[in-house]
Amino acid sequence: IKQLKVRGAPAIGIAAAYGIVLGALSIQAADRNSYMDKLQTVFSDFAGSRPTAVNLFYAIKRQKQSIADKTTPSDIKQALKDTATLINREEEKAMTDLSRAGSALIKDGFNVLTHCNTGQLATGTSYGTALGVIKAAGEQGKHFTVYVDETRPLLQGARLTAWELLQLKIPFKLITDNMAGHFLSRGHIDCAIAGADRIASNGDTANKIGTYSVAVLARENKVPFYIAAPLSTIDTAIKSGSDIPIEERDPEEIFQVRGVRIAPHSISALNPAFDVTPNKYISAIVTQKGIITKPFARNIKTIFQEDH
Repeated sequence: IKQLKVRGAPAIGIAAAYGIVLGALSIQAADRNSYMDKLQTVFSDFAGSRPTAVNLFYAIKRQKQSIADKTTPSDIKQALKDTATLINREEEKAMTDLSRAGSALIKDGFNVLTHCNTGQLATGTSYGTALGVIKAAGEQGKHFTVYVDETRPLLQGARLTAWELLQLKIPFKLITDNMAGHFLSRGHIDCAIAGADRIASNGDTANKIGTYSVAVLARENKVPFYIAAPLSTIDTAIKSGSDIPIEERDPEEIFQVRGVRIAPHSISALNPAFDVTPNKYISAIVTQKGIITKPFARNIKTIFQEDH
């Protein structure tokens, strides 16, 4: 997770759930107290791996809740295994449902702009979030073209989204991140859709760095901008995007592309992994329970009340 071998908020959550199981299985302890002391270190290690993606903390919380009433190490291990499997199955269904719900937003003949990677590789599921919506629309026989931002600095769009679209046989064009405004202003884009790493209770959304720019450019050019994410990505404990922690990554990611140095030595760089898109730039949020429209604060609260 730290090295981005697993990335994408839903995939991080699933991997963390199973990772906690692996950590639990490696612990040697005779009684519950000593076992729990060691298990707490496992929880802490995962909690400190990446700060922005709320699915990580959702998985940790679910795992902690699952063992609250367990009295023996063997029962704890089994509960953790069962919960990890359940989280995986729940996310699989959530991605399938949200993808099919969101597919209505993509019409025949559209050009769709997307950012970063939000498909199977980012979610550990059969569909995905934003790319899952695109996949579902393609399965319905719609003909459209995807514009794929390369997504600097790690090129998730060029390396991952482009590969997934090739497998799906959905037509696409790869563009650099700074081309988005050009194509939006020329009327080449009909809608833009991105995933999310954490959504505040008012709809403000943290996602891969560059998402905010796409959203602002889309609004300026009167193009709808959608977020696709499961309910597990919505953090109802956070009121607005200003409360979302933003991960700062190693500047070396800026200095290199695939191991090749592209900048002078002895310089500094900034490398926030995410930015926050204020809710005013978001047209709707696609979830497994349907499409959430404005006002987001009220409608997010309502959908959680209905879900529980």
